[in-house]
Amino acid sequence: MTRPPSLSRRALIFPAAACLLALAAFFPLRIALDLAGLGAHGVTARQVRGSVWDGKIDGLMLGPVGLGDVDAALAPGALLLGRIRLDLAREGQGDALRGAWISGFNRKGMADVTGSMAAGGLFPALPVNVLEWQEVTVEFSGDSCARAEGRLRVRLNGPYAGLALSRGLEGPATCDGAAVLFPLVSQTGMERLSLRIQPDGRYSARIAVKGVKDDAAAGLLAAGMRAQDEDYVLSLEGRM
Repeated sequence: MTRPPSLSRRALIFPAAACLLALAAFFPLRIALDLAGLGAHGVTARQVRGSVWDGKIDGLMLGPVGLGDVDAALAPGALLLGRIRLDLAREGQGDALRGAWISGFNRKGMADVTGSMAAGGLFPALPVNVLEWQEVTVEFSGDSCARAEGRLRVRLNGPYAGLALSRGLEGPATCDGAAVLFPLVSQTGMERLSLRIQPDGRYSARIAVKGVKDDAAAGLLAAGMRAQDEDYVLSLEGRM
């Protein structure tokens, strides 16, 4: 027959449990981000403070893209399922951004991203200055895209090669083999930008312009585009 714990053992168990709960409640967000290894993926910050449940990240950078100062908090429900979901939020008049970084069970990605962020020279050959996300979720399972939904709009800082793209280019997120694909189209449908992002952050982009008149071709050629059948195209590669 199993003997009940002695009074002395009970006296040790409850303080130990209280200590563990206290550590979990006040576990520093900075240490959690270090343990997650986000620095290896190009994530940096000027300062990280607070706990994993109520923290702040000042000057958050995703590679060359600056997100500014954001609030950060782990989602308890995801932890109960053995996953990590770090909710991020930036408040601002016309500049709000929210979403989450997710990881677990060989999966990683972002979830429910809505708002705008500066492109930060992400595409050096294109004058893209703002990325606008609409409920975008992208999950990679191992080395393959497992889920992609939502919409992305890229806005350009002025005209590009004589093209009037004041409303930018917009399209849905979708899985395309191992990569996530954003097939972006302008308001007229004459300009298209296909953006593919691999699980390791490498991207390839192809912009194509159709229906080009002779007087506009010179500007496109000067911008580095080349004629291909009836279109003018430009291909780019880089890392996000």
